[in-house]
Amino acid sequence: MPYQPSLWPVSVKAVALDQQARVILLFNERGEWELPGGRLEIGPPSGTSPADRSPHQAVERELKEETGWTVKAGDVLDTWIYEPLPGRRVLIVTYDCTVLTPEATPAVSHEHSRVGLFTEHEVPGLTMPDGYKRSIATVYAARAMR
Repeated sequence: MPYQPSLWPVSVKAVALDQQARVILLFNERGEWELPGGRLEIGPPSGTSPADRSPHQAVERELKEETGWTVKAGDVLDTWIYEPLPGRRVLIVTYDCTVLTPEATPAVSHEHSRVGLFTEHEVPGLTMPDGYKRSIATVYAARAMR
């Protein structure tokens, strides 16, 4: 039998703050808040829709699709492994993103039940993976240094 390597799903996630320095989060079907984002699109063989050119472009596209915000993806904040369901592991890559449409009210897509904007002090009390909390704290700490 030929060797078949195991493949890790990769999910790119955005840490994006509004004009009041609140982070945007989405509420998922597992009852958790999460950062907006998702998988890189490889595009269909027919070429009817484009593939993502980079992880940066993928996180920008995902944020637009899920919230209506336009962002510019910046530095990678963190990478970590998350197990949302037993036996299902995903490599999470978080990015520091700048909101280019700060006047836009965020929308919620069909993928989530709610969208929320949270202050730095509200985030620790939310039900969400520690890796997301760590990435959010990194962004707030960097902004405090400026």
